[in-house]
Amino acid sequence: MATIRNIVLVHGGFVDGSGWQGVYDHLTADGYRVAVVQNPTLSLAGDVAATHQVLDSLDGPAVLVGHSYGGVVVTEAGSHPAVAALAYIAAFAPDKGESVSSLIADPPPGAPVPPILPILPPKDGFLFLDRGKFAAAFAADVPEKLAAFMADSQVPWGVEALEGAVSEPAWQTKPSWYLVATDDHMIPPPAQRAMSERAGAIVSETPGSHAVYVSRPAVVAAVIAQAAQGLNGQS
Repeated sequence: MATIRNIVLVHGGFVDGSGWQGVYDHLTADGYRVAVVQNPTLSLAGDVAATHQVLDSLDGPAVLVGHSYGGVVVTEAGSHPAVAALAYIAAFAPDKGESVSSLIADPPPGAPVPPILPILPPKDGFLFLDRGKFAAAFAADVPEKLAAFMADSQVPWGVEALEGAVSEPAWQTKPSWYLVATDDHMIPPPAQRAMSERAGAIVSETPGSHAVYVSRPAVVAAVIAQAAQGLNGQS
């Protein structure tokens, strides 16, 4: 695989694209052209459309990167002809017919339970994280003030996005890379490993919370660069 110069970053639920700034800074310093999708997280179809709009604007192949629920988006959007490779950062990597809702429906015994509120019924069709538990669940290794800001500025996550099912997973036809965050309290690391293995991804692991893209941007950027360079080994 030839080296790719375009990188497209897709955020997950409860946050917006600004959390990618550290990763963006590392990648652009290394000469990559980086676009950040501000996907509205109202529905999977809407987020795929927002991602396709960015992909349509590119002048060459790209690595499409997803964090958390963003992994569902890139799995569905990754069939776009501009996508040469996928990178999952502590992300869901669903198979055909799967959604975040189905993947979290039966957590293993002892797995951390994300403090998503309200569970039933969702408030006006949206979910959000308990602000008092946000840092511990989502961003335990992020500086305290920044984690508090993330909690207070979180974006309500649409139930339609949570329940959006993948039609044709792009990882079946595109090479993929996966970074497991070993201290994640949102997506259990064993679930991350199982999804990455099923996808046939090249896997790296790092200590880090679910917000590893914020807390360890250099590590995340290195995995994305590895995908862009088409290397066949771990970082």
